[in-house]
Amino acid sequence: MTNFNIEDHPHRRFNPLTNDWVLVSPHCAKRPWQGQVEKIVTEELPVYDPECYLCAGNERAGGKHNPQYKGTFVFTNDFSSLLTDSPEGIVDEGNLFQAKSETGICKVICFSEDHSLTIPEMQVEDIRKVVDVWCEEFAELGKNEMINYVQIFENKGAIMGCSNPHPHGQIWSSSSVPTEPEKESKTQKEYFEKHGTTLLGDYLKAELVKKDRILVENEHFVALVPFWAVWPFETMIISKRPVQNIALLTDAEKTSLADIYQKLTIRYDNLFEVSFAYSAGLHQAPTDGKDYPEWHLHMHFYPPLLRSASVKKFMVGYEMLASPQRDITAEQAAQRLRDLSDVHYKKV
Repeated sequence: MTNFNIEDHPHRRFNPLTNDWVLVSPHCAKRPWQGQVEKIVTEELPVYDPECYLCAGNERAGGKHNPQYKGTFVFTNDFSSLLTDSPEGIVDEGNLFQAKSETGICKVICFSEDHSLTIPEMQVEDIRKVVDVWCEEFAELGKNEMINYVQIFENKGAIMGCSNPHPHGQIWSSSSVPTEPEKESKTQKEYFEKHGTTLLGDYLKAELVKKDRILVENEHFVALVPFWAVWPFETMIISKRPVQNIALLTDAEKTSLADIYQKLTIRYDNLFEVSFAYSAGLHQAPTDGKDYPEWHLHMHFYPPLLRSASVKKFMVGYEMLASPQRDITAEQAAQRLRDLSDVHYKKV
């Protein structure tokens, strides 16, 4: 009988952050990467687009105009999914029909006045300005008694629902803790109460010993492919120091976060030599005034591309009805990303 090999045989992997499982089918990856992998011809974006509602000086919805900003610019979303003045109310018709009103504040952060840039093409000192805005907005929104969670995220690429290529991200802050952070709050609390250390702190220590899934490391942060990754080239950035939220970072840690954010996304772009699409976001402790020593700051990256710049990973069939599934293993994905250059392909 053949002995089980995690690199060859179908298996399930456990995600301790969410208590979910993913089916891994590495034997199916023996045939991928066949067929032509070609560069996609992409449009060269201008530094300024007169039709872009995020460019400096341009008009937004409702006749509002952006200032002639340089660097970052923050404004309340003109099409906010959460509103501050939603009336309180509930629907409670037994266990099967429940709903309650939700309030919040949604903001947009322009990363740069240069319409043509993305994070991997920006300088670290300019990305650091983005990190500073994240910290300021987290602190400001977190002080609001109405706000109990602040979700900072970036959607990059049209296939991730990004309707405007101008470099920008969003912050949705809400009166309740959203589903995914709520899952992570529970698992991290249980782990901390049992071990007296953070779940991600111990996980990171173990990964740094194994080194199989480590991509980039600097003084204060590590980028890796998590053992339980679902998306083909899913990654995480984890702080080496177990801080609860971004506002607690030191000056040096903020610069390190900007540095590793750039280095990771350069590798993404270099993988298929295309502006690599992803959804990314910070997970951190709630802002309800309680103490959360179990929380460990981290950033998730969920990219959809699978075999080339034109082949996307879909969650369909079994994955929607039963369990997430992947063919390429986390270790194989990490090796491919790790082997890529720190220099953006456009600059080679």
